[in-house]
Amino acid sequence: MKYFFEILPSIATGLQMTLGVFFITIVGSIPLGILVSLAMRSPYFSVRWLVNGYIWLMRGTPLLLQLIFIYYGLAMVGISFSRFDAAAFAFIINYAAYLAEIFRGGLQAIPQGQFDAAQVLGLNKVQTFFKIILPQVIKIVVPSFGNEVVNLVKDTSLIYVIGLGDILRAGSIAASRDVSLVPYLIVGLMYLAMVAVVTVALRRSEKRLSAWR
Repeated sequence: MKYFFEILPSIATGLQMTLGVFFITIVGSIPLGILVSLAMRSPYFSVRWLVNGYIWLMRGTPLLLQLIFIYYGLAMVGISFSRFDAAAFAFIINYAAYLAEIFRGGLQAIPQGQFDAAQVLGLNKVQTFFKIILPQVIKIVVPSFGNEVVNLVKDTSLIYVIGLGDILRAGSIAASRDVSLVPYLIVGLMYLAMVAVVTVALRRSEKRLSAWR
């Protein structure tokens, strides 16, 4: 326990960075994913082609490679990001692509009759989407969305590649310095705790949303 409290400050600092990337990705990727999913249903072929190309690129290349390209590669052509901004940008555009596919599936699950009924009631497209369609889509996609959130908790460990001090980097430094695996054990337990919190929160959300039947 004495050793645990010795390395706790550095682990706590790393946890702060991990949670920062996690929350900014959630906040940024959800609205972007919804917009991309709507663009995939656009009547214009050029829009659908561009959006599908973006999704293909994001899903077809590793997130680690995207991080390296955004932080190191773009700097070579004069586009520079801070380490945190590069991580946030890479995570948001990556997860937005996955969420777009999830939201697209949710939109396709809504019967056409829902759209027709909204039109009969005199609702415009914006009102139809936010008042009728989106609440139903949220209920449908919660399980798949939950899987992506759990993956996001673990994927935040990739930010070490651009030098950000997350909990894994803090644990690695302590393990190398002290020649001990205990820091890795602590980091592993912290990841398990975060995943447990996210899982419980999502299951409670599913139970509340089930009341909409």
